[in-house]
Parts: sequence; C-alpha cells; structure tokens
Amino acid sequence: MGSLPRPAGGFADWRLTVDGLVERPSSFSLAELKRFPSRSQITHQACEEGWSFIAESTGVPLSYLLNLVGVSTRAKYVVFFPFHSAGYKWGSLDMPDAWHPQTLLAYGMNSEELPTRHGAPLRLRVPRQLGFKSLKHLSRITVVETVKNLGKGLGSSSPEHGFSWYGGI
Repeated sequence: MGSLPRPAGGFADWRLTVDGLVERPSSFSLAELKRFPSRSQITHQACEEGWSFIAESTGVPLSYLLNLVGVSTRAKYVVFFPFHSAGYKWGSLDMPDAWHPQTLLAYGMNSEELPTRHGAPLRLRVPRQLGFKSLKHLSRITVVETVKNLGKGLGSSSPEHGFSWYGGI
C-alpha cells in the first residue's frame, strides 16, 4: 500500500472507534492511547511478497484495549478497518491471536512516531503472522461473533486477493 501524507497538525483529530460485542463502546484519541500501558518489542515482519524487515514497535497491547472495553463471551473475531479505502480494506484476527501478548496497536517505530508509510497514526502489529495481517492506518475495531456478513465472508479482504486468511508464520 502506498504512503499517505501526514495531515498538517498530525493526527490531533484522529480517533479509534471500538465497538461491536463490547460492554463499553469507546472512541480514543492518539494521545489517550499513548497514556495507556505500552510495550515495545523488536520483531521480524515477513511480507507475503518476499521482503522483510526487523523493527522495534511500540504501542498498546490489543489485550489491554479489549479488557478496557469489556469483550463479550460471544466474541470470536476482532475486525480492523483503516481510515482510507485504498488497498486492503479490512482484516480480522481470531480471539486467541487478538489476546496474544505480542499483538500490539502500534503508534511508534524504532523509538520514534510511527511513519505514515508504515501505518500512522496506528497500526496493528501481529508478529506471529505475515505482514498483511498487520493492517495500517487503523480507525475502527469491531468485535464480532462471525465474519460471514463482512465483505465476501472470508475473514478479511486479503483472501479476495489470493492470500490465506490466517497468514501464520
């Protein structure tokens, strides 16, 4: 996916909406997310197209945010949507991968702000899966029981482009 320009003034007006099968639907600014407990981890990102890199990602563990909003016991998937429609439009994780301690909502990379070309203001980082699972430019997270009614019902837009849904490495 190509790079989007960083808005003048940064992402001060950007918000992450969290809804679906949660007790407390919420909306968070980037500043609010940065006040939550964070984690930094150096991991390898392998792309399905053959390139890879190693970088330090800093962000909020997805599990922290899921606990904060109160996920329903009916939840089976967490679905992620970017704030633009270019390229891959949406993706999902099953609950075990969403709760995994390495799964981050990253706002930093290599001790700096996350660059726009790497998904600013917020990117999902799933180091145990191929790069297409680490969706960029997040704006909404929805917790659901099924993904059958989203897109073509394949769990993300990636299978519509020839990739597997899981993408594990």
